[in-house]
Amino acid sequence: MPSNNLPSYQGALQLLKDNGCSERLIRHVKAVSQYAVEVAKLRGDADVELVRIGGLLHDIGRCKTNSIKHGVAGGKLLRSYGVDERVVQIAEKHVGAGITAEEATTLCFPPGDYMPETVEQKIVAAVDNLVDGTRRISVEKAEADFRAKLDGTPIARRVRSLNDEVFGSDNRSLSRRLDSNCQ
Repeated sequence: MPSNNLPSYQGALQLLKDNGCSERLIRHVKAVSQYAVEVAKLRGDADVELVRIGGLLHDIGRCKTNSIKHGVAGGKLLRSYGVDERVVQIAEKHVGAGITAEEATTLCFPPGDYMPETVEQKIVAAVDNLVDGTRRISVEKAEADFRAKLDGTPIARRVRSLNDEVFGSDNRSLSRRLDSNCQ
């Protein structure tokens, strides 16, 4: 697959299956992809197909590890298949609400900044925080979950900030149209 070629939806699902991803994980990434596409369409400023495929492949690294390093593992795996670098970057930068270069050093990541930068990276990262398994949750619940796991870290505090950036700081207009499926 050429490095500037975006896999098809079925091709992305096949990559997940070929790498031994569980059905549970596949259900999760499908839910993230669907929600991310809804957000991208409503915002109108993102590449919807990139968001769809990035949402499907963002957690492919979980086929190798369930640690915080699954984003890095996913990026490495996707590069080995020659997947479009934009999708690789979504996988690498989706963890939490991003990981700074300093935090990456502390976590023994390869050197680099793992903060989402493009609108597509931000949408997938923010939406992933709002999907627990296949169920949509509120940003308040996502924040509470991150605080429980990572209390006191900037990673946990960035969840709300990224959510506000993607959905709008008042969270009313876009969220209201999407919250009909939020439990």
